Amino acid sequence: MTAIVGITDGRTVVIAGDSAGVGGGVTQPRLDAKVFTNGPYVIGYTSSFRMGQILRYAFKAPVPPEDDEGLHAFMCTGFINSVREGLKDGGWASKNNEQEEGGSFLVGVRGRLFEIGEDYQVGELADGYSAVGCGAEIALGALHATGDTGMSLQARATAALEAAAHFSTGVRPPFTIVGTTRSETDGHPGSEDVPSP
Repeated sequence: MTAIVGITDGRTVVIAGDSAGVGGGVTQPRLDAKVFTNGPYVIGYTSSFRMGQILRYAFKAPVPPEDDEGLHAFMCTGFINSVREGLKDGGWASKNNEQEEGGSFLVGVRGRLFEIGEDYQVGELADGYSAVGCGAEIALGALHATGDTGMSLQARATAALEAAAHFSTGVRPPFTIVGTTRSETDGHPGSEDVPSP
């Protein structure tokens, strides 16, 4: 199920997701959004609605460092350790051959976009955009194709989700788009719902 897309220009991060709930050959739109804010982070998830509920309502999001150079290291350690504990406390994390596994999601903070893998690895993509879920490859193609068009981040995210919904049986509108922008004055991000273009 799902297409979650994220895109950044180095100051603003936009994460957008669809509303499909898929199970037993049935696809139904859900009211509980797959994209939301938690503290200074904007998060969009796939893998499990339960994982997303824990990340949204139970996960105590740690404060990111002021130092941009230390942000990646913090995401790989302090942030991920908090996620692991939150998922364990919520009864969702699993172990396979003594290796912990979680789920896939995107995180935007301080103008940067991170992709979290099922093994808790943290990726930061050179292209400035990413996608996860069953519609990811389609969405990535659309993000690549709109790269030099001058479209806004929101418009590109919407185009990517529309392409994924057109071609993937596991992706459905309506779409939720949330952005976080790093403040030029104090370095702290603020998050807000971003209307579709």
